[in-house]
Amino acid sequence: MGGHVLDRRPGGRHTLTPMGSGMYPSDGLQNAACIHAYLAIAYTGADQVDDPVNTIVTHPKCYDVKDDGPDLYRPGINVAFGGPGGYDCDHNYTQRRWKKPIDSARTRLEGRIRDHKLDKLMIQLKNLRLALDLHEFISQQRNGYASLQLLSRWRHEVGLNIEIGAFLKKYPHIFDIYVHPIKNNQCCKVTPKMADLIAEEDAAIWENEPAIVKRLKKLLMLSTDGTLNMHALWLIRRELGDENLAVADVEEWRVKEYTEKWLAESETKYSFPINFPTGFKIEKGFREKLGNWQRLPYTKAYENNELHPIHNVEQLEKHIVGILHELLSLTVEKMIPLERFSHFRRPFDMEVNLRELILKHPGIFYISTKGSTQTVLLRESYSKGCLVDPNPVYNVRRKMLDLILSGCHGIDETDGPIQLVEEHNQESSNVS
Repeated sequence: MGGHVLDRRPGGRHTLTPMGSGMYPSDGLQNAACIHAYLAIAYTGADQVDDPVNTIVTHPKCYDVKDDGPDLYRPGINVAFGGPGGYDCDHNYTQRRWKKPIDSARTRLEGRIRDHKLDKLMIQLKNLRLALDLHEFISQQRNGYASLQLLSRWRHEVGLNIEIGAFLKKYPHIFDIYVHPIKNNQCCKVTPKMADLIAEEDAAIWENEPAIVKRLKKLLMLSTDGTLNMHALWLIRRELGDENLAVADVEEWRVKEYTEKWLAESETKYSFPINFPTGFKIEKGFREKLGNWQRLPYTKAYENNELHPIHNVEQLEKHIVGILHELLSLTVEKMIPLERFSHFRRPFDMEVNLRELILKHPGIFYISTKGSTQTVLLRESYSKGCLVDPNPVYNVRRKMLDLILSGCHGIDETDGPIQLVEEHNQESSNVS
């Protein structure tokens, strides 16, 4: 049986020349033998191989052998090259390097264990947010209603990707659609039930004004120079809805753990509440690393860095984790959109990749990618998709969300338009 000679040429390309003739019945078989001979030569370092098939089978590091189909010259075996390279139609081999799998914050975000309850909550809150944005636009109109034609031109501003009429009809507990008695076009206004809840939310916020002032003071104390950009505060105005001002919220949990569970002070002094999602895989050595991190001393949120200097990267990261934990604790619903953290990086001295840092601590934070935005939630504050320690503002917003979840249940379609026409006629008579 003839062999194969490896012709090495400049430029990093190598050509296989078959020795002998009539060895294979077709060009396809001859090409396959050339490739396999090259693999054997590349592995063994020899100048020629007499039996490329047997050489390949005895050297499995150069290729993959699979019993999934007929081979060109040995039935029942399919041989595929597994090394770093490729062939063109001229039987030339070009060496390539394997790329390492990318390990970044984005890949870890896509491959982590998801918390389906929190993701479901974010989808529901997205619909509520859209409804509130539409209410804000409708309330700015002179008569407290807006035509569907006007709303359809504005729907992209609130991120609505479906027809405005279809969205409004999904939530009859929030929006009333009726035909205007004079203009004879379809119009929309907020239902009395939703209007009452919005007024209740405003009242709860005003009653909670002292607590809001304290939250603002705490935010100023978290910053390095005691100042904050007004635009940053404006962006989280909705998220900002106790008594010891310079004490972080996590300290109350630490005291409770220390007194009620009889744990050592060293176990709780610098620790954080940890709650992993269902299905989270704990790898070997993870518990030990987590325990060491929990006991690691760090500069707490309201402590001065000059009085308690940070000595290494782990202490710096834990210091930033403490700031993020406190910032989320100060919000009404214990959540903030991820991109809004960037407005607090400089004043809070958090010059690290925040998304990557948050992903490193899945037991403390959760990033939900549902609802058309990435939102960071404080995991300890939620149980089964609900806030563990609700407040008056949250309770009102939850009632609004219940209207979203009600959909079309409990609505008599014949009552809405008639009632609105009667109200319009009554308003017209009062004006006249």
